Order: sequence, then structure tokens, then C-alpha cells
Amino acid sequence: MNAEIATYNAQQTASDEAIANALAQLIDQELTEAENKIWHGHPVWFLNDNPIVGYSKQKQGVRLMFWSGADFEEDDLNVRGKKFKDASIFFNEVAEIEESKLQRWLKKSREIQWDYKNIVKRKGRLERL
Repeated sequence: MNAEIATYNAQQTASDEAIANALAQLIDQELTEAENKIWHGHPVWFLNDNPIVGYSKQKQGVRLMFWSGADFEEDDLNVRGKKFKDASIFFNEVAEIEESKLQRWLKKSREIQWDYKNIVKRKGRLERL
């Protein structure tokens, strides 16, 4: 695990740290080619410099967000962004993480991508990759 991400996880409560560590491990196992780092204060994984998936601690729990998740057609990713194509799910216990679902979403995150890396260049307009 990336040292910055390990530090981020260790700064959470024991319950949230367990969730964060489980998410990081599962993401790393599936997206082996992804670069990961702390970006805007939270762990994020990138494919070809395009943000794919990340998580953050919020009031409702640990939010797992897929930047292009709105197009995954997954009912469990039911927290939708208003401006972009993101979709999320919240976890409050590590037992809520269903490995098979997460693996399916991560596979979709590789196949279904919107080009966030060039959003500034396109003046806020997203294009599908």
C-alpha cells in the first residue's frame, strides 16, 4: 500500500481505518496497473492520469466514489453527483463491503471512463473514453 494512503487510513477511527484498509487492498488487487496517491486530501487511483476510484471519510461514513460510476448501471452506487458522472456508496462497517460487487465495479471502472484528466482543457465538458 502507498505510504501516504497508509498514513491517511491510520488517521481514521479504528472502524473507519478497517474499512479504508479493506478498500485499498481490494482496489490494489483489481487495479494493479493504477497509480494511487493522496489527491485533494483523499486516496485516489488513476489509470493513465484519469481519476477512477477513491474514498474519503464523510459524516455518513466512508464514501467510496467512482468518477464514472453513474454509467455502471449499479443500484448500490446510489449517491450520484449533480454535476459530473460520479456515483458512490457509503460504508459504516467493514462487513458491509461485498468483495464480489466491489470487484465488478472496479472492472467496470476500467472499461467505462469519462475523461476527467482533460476537463479543464475542455472548459468543464466531459467526453467518454
